[in-house]
Amino acid sequence: MSEVTHKSHFKEYMIIFVVLGVLTAFELMVPDLSASNVKKAISLTLLAFAKAFCVGYFYMHLKEETKWLKFIALIPIAAFIYFVVVCLESIYR
Repeated sequence: MSEVTHKSHFKEYMIIFVVLGVLTAFELMVPDLSASNVKKAISLTLLAFAKAFCVGYFYMHLKEETKWLKFIALIPIAAFIYFVVVCLESIYR
């Protein structure tokens, strides 16, 4: 019988937890900034994207997957970029 060693991810998870907490604190500060609504919306969108990346990459163990599965996970990101470009194009027309 072979022994399987288990690597603890506790330290890594706690670091990501703190990072997510800091990003959330930034999200709560954005509405109070004296910036345009477009800049606020872009800031909140980028912060949400960063949080989603952290959750997917670390908590959902995407970093340990094959390159093909990582590529499949990028498809929604490409759709999001397309959405942003179309929205910006329609706003500035």
